[in-house]
Amino acid sequence: MENDKNEDLKKKVDDTWKESVDKDKASHGSGEKASQIPEASFGLFIYGLMMEAMIAFGEAENPLTKKKEMNTPHAKFLIDTLDMLKSKTKGNLTKDEEDMLEGILYELRMRFVRKSDTPKPKI
Repeated sequence: MENDKNEDLKKKVDDTWKESVDKDKASHGSGEKASQIPEASFGLFIYGLMMEAMIAFGEAENPLTKKKEMNTPHAKFLIDTLDMLKSKTKGNLTKDEEDMLEGILYELRMRFVRKSDTPKPKI
């Protein structure tokens, strides 16, 4: 009897969720906009942090200022953030996710060392 109640509750929750999704799709028109947004994934999240670090290293244009500006403290913060994610997610990532995170961390650390060793231009 209790299992039946749990099943009914599950169905209500599932139906409510489906209704919410249907309403959301209807409010966005034909659903084309929703399909343009990529599915959230760990890899996409890590890639976003990497791109932010590339902006902080001055290797990519800042979308707000439209300039390439070096911000070493921010780049270090992003590397530390990725390292923290690595330790917090240890044992919970797929091999591909682990390899991706390790590769990104290695590349960003090497860039940080190169940028830190580069002499600053005298003004």
